Amino acid sequence: MTRQADVTIKALKVRAVRVPMTTPHQTAGAVITESPLVLTDLVTDQGIVGSSITFTYTPAALKPTAELISNIESLVVGEPLAPLDLAAKLSKRFRLLGTQGLVGMALAAVDMAAWDAVARTHNLPLVTLLGGKRRPIPAYGPIGYDGVKESAKTAEALAKQGFTGVKAKIGYPSVNQDIAVIRAIRQAAGAEMAVMVDYNQSLSPVEAVQRIAALEDEQLTWIEEPTLAHDYAAHGAIVRASRTPVQCGENWWGILDMQHSLEAGGSDYVMPDVMKIGGVTGWLKAAALAEARGIKQSNHLWPELSARLLCCTATAHWLEYCDWWNPVLKNPLKLQDGMALVDDTAGSGIEWNDSAVEHYAI
Repeated sequence: MTRQADVTIKALKVRAVRVPMTTPHQTAGAVITESPLVLTDLVTDQGIVGSSITFTYTPAALKPTAELISNIESLVVGEPLAPLDLAAKLSKRFRLLGTQGLVGMALAAVDMAAWDAVARTHNLPLVTLLGGKRRPIPAYGPIGYDGVKESAKTAEALAKQGFTGVKAKIGYPSVNQDIAVIRAIRQAAGAEMAVMVDYNQSLSPVEAVQRIAALEDEQLTWIEEPTLAHDYAAHGAIVRASRTPVQCGENWWGILDMQHSLEAGGSDYVMPDVMKIGGVTGWLKAAALAEARGIKQSNHLWPELSARLLCCTATAHWLEYCDWWNPVLKNPLKLQDGMALVDDTAGSGIEWNDSAVEHYAI
């Protein structure tokens, strides 16, 4: 029987792919038509492989991110397969450069792959390895910045698929247009549908307070990132002025960003991005912060991995579900009646569809 203490890291295998989206996703700032992804495989000396996905948002960052992850290989080869120690070592190594942006993404890629490898070493689901219990997690589906008609159409389709929650991009030229979209979604999806909205940081603090005041009667589950993500003081003022919960977190780089936001009272709910928060190691720390304050925690993207982490999160709330990366996955996350179902296979749920990876490789 292989003991984890005996396992060391042998290599990192890094590949870049560009995966077209079945349906382009429009936000207030841009239209996303493809997923630029870096696929990382951490290979151990025992032949066990742990995998992770890095989403670079723009193709311009794809090759630089892949090269950066590859360059980290020399820092981890020969190291024990111990993700907590590895994260601490790499954080110290890059302290002067900083562990945000592309560096943070690269470090998270290694961390996520390392945790997957640990789970596979023990032949355990990641949920079990972390001491959690597999359970269904309520999931919501995405609606782009698509106007009244298309937003309603998508909401109706998501309701028919069994989703009990939807989240729409808003931030139209006027708040009346925002309201029209929200009401069309609710009419199409049904009164019981949980409706969230996302401003994608598009408002000034003053405008955010004014718009949210106009939305107070729309029974929204939350209003996400109304102003710039790192203006914690402004978000604190918006929270104090709003009866509707404010949601932040997808753009926090590491738990210090989360701590600063919480200290400013800048978010009623939290939704870390597992890549930006620091991988699985960062997520576990974020979940502890949320639990200490009694704050509900959701996720941003990474549905396969995030569903498993939410099973280990005391204040778990909603799973944000997107199928953007499904083509390169052998076994994408399954949903039933609007609930994400975590299976009992070993690891974190990341396993490649090799033919698709080869097809979309650059």
